Amino acid sequence: MKLGAFSISLSVKDLERSKAFYEDLGFEVLGGDMAHNYLIMKNENSIIGLFQGMFDKNILTFNPGWNENAENLESYTDIRDLQRELKAKGVTMVTEADESSEGPASFTMEDPDGNPILVDQHR
Repeated sequence: MKLGAFSISLSVKDLERSKAFYEDLGFEVLGGDMAHNYLIMKNENSIIGLFQGMFDKNILTFNPGWNENAENLESYTDIRDLQRELKAKGVTMVTEADESSEGPASFTMEDPDGNPILVDQHR
């Protein structure tokens, strides 16, 4: 199963302060927008998203169709196919992608300990 690029999406209280902290750890801004209260930061192959006021918890995030540099992959498994495969294995979805749609979509689930997992396809 190809889930795409992995990152952790952190719910932060102060985006500017968190940005400075992670820059001290060697992370650089890869994307996002301070004005929209989120940044994507990268240090080698490690990716974190900093989100102020968007999520209640930290979230494990996968992006089908992207590599670790947010570049489109030539070959990937569409999010709707991933969703069908996971549901067939008995995984319960918290939110679902519209399987009749095409292009960008997302779904969420939780692991057995209640940790949220977001699968978010941008293309």
